[in-house]
Amino acid sequence: MPDDDAAARDAAEEASAFSHPPVTPDAVATYGDHPDQVIDFYAPRTATTESGGAATATAPLVVVLHGGAWRAPYDRRHITPFADFLARHGFAVANVEYRRGSSLPAQTGPTGTPAPVAGRWPETFDDIAAALDALPDLVREALPQADSRRTVLTGHSAGGHLALWAAGRHVLPPDAPWRTDRPAPLRGVVALAPIADFTAAEKLDVCGGATTQLLGGQDKFSDRRPYVDPALLLPTGIATTLVQGRSDIVVPQAVAEAYADAAARAGEVVGLTLLEDVGHFPLIDPAADACAVVVEEIAQLAW
Repeated sequence: MPDDDAAARDAAEEASAFSHPPVTPDAVATYGDHPDQVIDFYAPRTATTESGGAATATAPLVVVLHGGAWRAPYDRRHITPFADFLARHGFAVANVEYRRGSSLPAQTGPTGTPAPVAGRWPETFDDIAAALDALPDLVREALPQADSRRTVLTGHSAGGHLALWAAGRHVLPPDAPWRTDRPAPLRGVVALAPIADFTAAEKLDVCGGATTQLLGGQDKFSDRRPYVDPALLLPTGIATTLVQGRSDIVVPQAVAEAYADAAARAGEVVGLTLLEDVGHFPLIDPAADACAVVVEEIAQLAW
């Protein structure tokens, strides 16, 4: 259990990250019939476009996958300030929503009340695959300022897991319905405090057993893990960087390190940027210095 100081710091960082009002997108597109199968688009903001002029060049596309332990109460709105922050640094942005929720009955939380359950099998993965497959056509319609040839995939926490998973679809087991026949055309992946190794996350009880819930319960964990655990989907051949706060008590540093170790064993070099005195939420908080580091990591891959 984290000590009182660490818990207080985490709470303050979360409050800061969630204090920003949601930012309305410039365009919205659907990739399916379910209300959660939508993508918000943010056009790149530059000195010219901010003053009412027209953009004259295309911008790299950053695809954002939000976190929230794959649980229904946490939707894409909480990460819209981060999406806007990226747009203000010259990127075109696609903020993807996906189905979360439960494939299990409600669980009892620490206070004895029902608690949200993580994920929805297989719909969470159906949606990420469908969204990314549909994205090139949707971008051409909704965000002509975006250059899809320079796409970077990023995600925070559970969204970081989904970003790593999406980049590894071509190395999924042959019978996986989401498998692709070639690597995704990405410049790279920047995963922010990702739930990147399910064995490590389960041992540390990350987000209250969210990984086990995502896979449908303990009896299905071992069978389904090869289809969704990024640590088993290596090497991808796609440039990958993990950004991790050393003071993170939500998804501890050990989870990122376990993924980096798995990548090394598979013969792949994964970047691991560790930030001192940074917890879980500053990575997506436009008011935090850590967020500027994230933008720089994305820029190194995108430009």
